Amino acid sequence: MVLGTTFVLAFVPASAVVGILFALSQWYIVSKISVGRKPVSNNGYMHVDEDGIDNSSVDEKVAEIQSAISEGSEAFLTTMYTYLAIFMGLFSVIIFVFLASVGGFSFDRQPCDYDQTKSCPSSIASAFFSTVAFILGALTSTLSGYLGMKIATYANARTTLEARKGVGKAFAIAFRSGAVMGFLLAANGLLVLFLTILVFKLYFGDDWVGLYEAITGYGLGGSSVALFGRVGGGIYTKAADVGADLVGKVEQNIPEDDPRNPAVIADNVGDNVGDIAGMGADLFGSFAESTCAALVVSSISSFGNDKNFVAMQLVISTVLMTVAIFLISWFGLPETFTINVVGHEAKVVKNWHIFFCVGSGLWAGLIIGFVTEYFTSNAYTPVQDVADSCRTGAATNIIFGLALGYKSVIVPVFAIAVAIYLSFSLAAMYGIAVAALGMLSTLATGLAIDAYGPISDNAGGIAEMAGMSHEVRERTDALDAAGNTTAAIGKGFAIGSAALVSLALFGAYVSRAGIASVDVIQPKEFVGLIVGAMLPYWFSAMTMKSVGKAALAMVEEVRRQFRTIPGLMEGTTKPDYKRCVKISTDASLKEMIPPGALVMLTPLIVGTLFGVETLAGLLAGALVSGVQIAISASNTGGAWDNAKKYIEAGASEHAKSLGPKGSDAHKAAVIGDTVGDPLKDTSGPSLNILIKLMAVESLVFAPFFAANGGWLFRQ
Repeated sequence: MVLGTTFVLAFVPASAVVGILFALSQWYIVSKISVGRKPVSNNGYMHVDEDGIDNSSVDEKVAEIQSAISEGSEAFLTTMYTYLAIFMGLFSVIIFVFLASVGGFSFDRQPCDYDQTKSCPSSIASAFFSTVAFILGALTSTLSGYLGMKIATYANARTTLEARKGVGKAFAIAFRSGAVMGFLLAANGLLVLFLTILVFKLYFGDDWVGLYEAITGYGLGGSSVALFGRVGGGIYTKAADVGADLVGKVEQNIPEDDPRNPAVIADNVGDNVGDIAGMGADLFGSFAESTCAALVVSSISSFGNDKNFVAMQLVISTVLMTVAIFLISWFGLPETFTINVVGHEAKVVKNWHIFFCVGSGLWAGLIIGFVTEYFTSNAYTPVQDVADSCRTGAATNIIFGLALGYKSVIVPVFAIAVAIYLSFSLAAMYGIAVAALGMLSTLATGLAIDAYGPISDNAGGIAEMAGMSHEVRERTDALDAAGNTTAAIGKGFAIGSAALVSLALFGAYVSRAGIASVDVIQPKEFVGLIVGAMLPYWFSAMTMKSVGKAALAMVEEVRRQFRTIPGLMEGTTKPDYKRCVKISTDASLKEMIPPGALVMLTPLIVGTLFGVETLAGLLAGALVSGVQIAISASNTGGAWDNAKKYIEAGASEHAKSLGPKGSDAHKAAVIGDTVGDPLKDTSGPSLNILIKLMAVESLVFAPFFAANGGWLFRQ
């Protein structure tokens, strides 16, 4: 049984509307907590708490701090998006010119590549729709990042205020706020993509290949914005974080988020522009590319005469439960259908095969999540061992942390490998594409738990700056420690799905470029392979150095203020917060351009000068290398962060023996955390965008490379 077009047309937008309504309901609950209102005794608060702190003045401080963080976040994103608007305009022109040139800028319809007896849109039309899809993807990604930032800055102070009632109350608000972001962004991305397909179909008609090739521009636009958001936001937040920690904690021996620290506002702004806005754009890009990959691979293959059910990929991406995936696979797909495999015989696939493909991605993601939790949570042995290594100084802490990161790669890679082998065996590249959708089928929940971490981190910072009781800060610290783990789990999902998405896009690129097989023994492919494997290292070096340069300027500024502002350490004078915010803003906007250009220009240069075969090798090398570096970097940084928090919390006898704050072991842990910051929040998360973005960009430009690429070899 195959569900009809009418069902698809109703179910997909209805699912998106349900997601939006659920997000709004959660937002309404969060909004009932007032910020800035003076507490009165009949609503559960007391004017003076158990530590003798006047809650009325605290509430006013909380509102003031929240406003400063919100204004700083909005100012940065507005400036960054202005730069990105210029980029989108220029790159849109490149897409249009390159693709239109394939057909000599002709307005005449042309024979279809997949069937010479049929007429397909002109090169001008195909270029136009690809460009429009790129712009829509970029705008949706921008909106995703901006909405995420607004939600987080709305929720952080409310989480702080609820922490006075207990950890449970604060957790509920932080997670509800994360759910607002998760469901709103997932539903928004689904709805925009679905409506775009419907509108494009009015022109393309039954030309599914042309339609879905144009739609790949949507994924390219989403990931392009996500790359700059992740890199720019990551440089911003880590420059502020490193400056605040090195000078504040290590040199001046003041607590984290102490209001005397000049970099504290910039640090909290960074949580929102890097961890929230960048992550929102990143996971939206993963969703867009995985869906586009499934659509493109299916359109290249042969599913018989009726291809309307291909839109069921969008349905599958909205379903969270394995049972539901089975039902949709059973009722939403033909009992059997044929998939063309490049260079091999056509493959007959059954509908239950697709269930196992989607399920393999879903369960591989779950395994990656559990492994990430094990290696980054301070409740388990690996992080506790890293914390214990701090007894002998920062050097042993660094050694143990690096070893943990390398070891944490093993199980996720095996899980991804099994999912790839099973999916390809059952349904070729189409199976891998829907496996990526399976891994992202929990996207809304993944976004929710990922956003929860930075919101809790901000809540703790606000509690410290507002002078709230020690008990409140302990509660927010507990939430923050859990948030580090949930953020690491979210990054694990993003990296794992990036591997599957990139492989599916790679398969689509090989098909579209007319490559019969990728033979790494051949010199063109092998050269591309080894250079591609190098790219993640080059990219990581650029982003790490960018963080280092920005952090250097931040450290010097924080030292200068402590040295020259009278009364700053005594707390009688306020630091110049705006100066530190400006340093992070200027550095991130300047330093995000070179690594972004590396990723965006490499496929264009390699495809144009060296041809489609060398570019195929490049994509394969970047995929294999990038996934493993990304997992290692993210987990190493997460482990160092939670090792520091393990010592600070002192929740066990072992932890107490390493502390308290300010001890030699704690200082060694702070250094490890500082080294890990750019790994887990800048380089690591950005690498999964690198491998996806280069793959989808190569697919978009594949017609141009196939027709005009390899200039150097033609001379």
